[in-house]
Amino acid sequence: MFADPLTLLAFAPAALALNLTPGADMMFCIGQGLKGGWRPAAAASAGVSAACMVHVALAGLGLGAAVAALPWLFEVIRWAGVGYLLWLARTSLRGGGTAEEVPPVRPARAFRDGAVVNLTNPKVVLFVLAFLPQFVRPEGPVLLQFLALGAILSVGGFVVNALAGAFAGRLAQRLRGGRAGRVLGWISAGIFGALAVRLAVMQRS
Repeated sequence: MFADPLTLLAFAPAALALNLTPGADMMFCIGQGLKGGWRPAAAASAGVSAACMVHVALAGLGLGAAVAALPWLFEVIRWAGVGYLLWLARTSLRGGGTAEEVPPVRPARAFRDGAVVNLTNPKVVLFVLAFLPQFVRPEGPVLLQFLALGAILSVGGFVVNALAGAFAGRLAQRLRGGRAGRVLGWISAGIFGALAVRLAVMQRS
């Protein structure tokens, strides 16, 4: 069997606890919910989960260790993420007007943004390398075990982040229009900007 059922049972509550802890992915999905409602929030959460599976697959193949071992590669990925988040903050500011002025947020674009933001966060690579191997049996198929554990983590993350974003979208729907619409644009931009700063000042260790 590619994964021990007892290991999966032990991993599931740990993964759920991590998913329920507010972090960069959840804040990003909340920002998308404030911008466009529950559909973009759910799409962004799906993009984050898909990107998480990419990180898991790379870690299972041993490629994720290269990011942890090569400082320059870590920095390239990190600053690409900073730039992308700042660009998202700028677009949120430009769209923070009245309901008629705010362009709809396409779910496909929200999915892409969620995936890019997660993929350009090298801290996710380090987390996967530190957390998942604790539940992997060396005598079993390592890559399949990584993928099974990653699927549990990603599915749970999708549900939690999508619900958080949907709640933010429902709140935004009640407030959107006029000055409130501009405030929501500023809040979304502030979230993306804060995530960019957080990524810029993070340490590799």
